[in-house]
Amino acid sequence: MFDTFIVDPMINALLMLYDLLFNNYLLAIAVFTLLIRAVTLPLNIRQQRSMQRTQEMQPQIQAIQKKYKDNPQKMQEEFNKIGYNPTDSLMGCLPLLIQMPILFGLYRAIIITLGSTPQSLFELTQRVYEPFLGSLAALLPISNKFLWLNLGQPDPYFVLPILVFATMWAQQKFMTPTTQTNNKKDGKDDNPAAAMSKSMQTTMPLMFAFFSLQFPSGLSIYFVLSNLVGILQGYYTKRVIAEGQPEPKQKKSKQAASPPPPSSADLAIAEETKKSSATTQTVPTNSNGSKSGQTKQQSKRKRRSSKR
Repeated sequence: MFDTFIVDPMINALLMLYDLLFNNYLLAIAVFTLLIRAVTLPLNIRQQRSMQRTQEMQPQIQAIQKKYKDNPQKMQEEFNKIGYNPTDSLMGCLPLLIQMPILFGLYRAIIITLGSTPQSLFELTQRVYEPFLGSLAALLPISNKFLWLNLGQPDPYFVLPILVFATMWAQQKFMTPTTQTNNKKDGKDDNPAAAMSKSMQTTMPLMFAFFSLQFPSGLSIYFVLSNLVGILQGYYTKRVIAEGQPEPKQKKSKQAASPPPPSSADLAIAEETKKSSATTQTVPTNSNGSKSGQTKQQSKRKRRSSKR
């Protein structure tokens, strides 16, 4: 079933591209890589945005986990309030799970199409679809040379494994969201997700570089081209997210700092309140002044009566 739905379509797609692209197998692999990346592009963008959003909510998530660690139901309610779903973290594994059948299928397709033994050629004729059988004889033997490389064999000078490591590391760097500064206790990071992403930035490129030591050069070229497309995609998505998020925050802060200008009705009400407050302040002073004058006159009269 795996050969029927994955390997055989890839073999026929590579042969069709090889025929259209002037019998150049490297160009066929490059165009095939672009097609695969175009199909998986919406899923990759969704994954990167989900990772960025989850990374921004990490302080809230950790606070909720610490506060309600003994009450999972309340913890889930608080997660729903901030718009976080723990199952979204599994979306990060989905593009990798989709890539694995593609890698295994492409490995088999390259081995079969670039085979030079009679057995491999017979197997190729059994897997080619009937409309392409007539033109298959004109395509054979398929050219498998590019510079010093035999696209059906590993790179003897280990140039491609180094390129696989470098491009995949750069792809992980661009596609991983920037982590916020976290408090560290005893040299350990408080954010386990950030620590995991940092470790994956090195372990995944090393693993695929090790695989490239034994994989055909054609598959290693697929890795390199796919990583380059991923770098451009990660740079573009990261730039869009960075430009789109601070703008509403700046607008809100400006609105909060400078309130809207008062209307004419508000100004009229303010003037009336000022006049009323001024009159209320002057009236008590006048009454106090009159009372003090009356007390002085009474004291003078008492002195005159006493003298008499």
